[in-house]
Amino acid sequence: MSLTADTRLYASTIAIVSGIYSIASTIGGMGAMPMNDSVMLLIGVVALAHGTVLLTPLAERLGRLGGPLMVLWAAVMIGNQFVAATISGGSMRSMTWDGGMIALAVLMLASGLIMSRARRM
Repeated sequence: MSLTADTRLYASTIAIVSGIYSIASTIGGMGAMPMNDSVMLLIGVVALAHGTVLLTPLAERLGRLGGPLMVLWAAVMIGNQFVAATISGGSMRSMTWDGGMIALAVLMLASGLIMSRARRM
């Protein structure tokens, strides 16, 4: 199975949307958990950049790393959500899971796994 332009387009879309969502939700909620906010802001920027690279000829240079990188971003997003949901914030109230972030991370995970399976010809 080869990594088609359509697969790259889908993966790129998921990475870009996930990155934008991560950045926007972090900026909107800054202050509650600064460490988690910093991680999500960084992952948002990285996912947005990764998704953008997948739309360019640089994607060929990225090669087979695209899929595993998406799996890594998804794992960090899910792990960060777990930490945010289990550790109390500054106001001593526990945070809740961000369902949108989890949904996008699961889509990114699936996309990364699909990209990792594909063989280049």
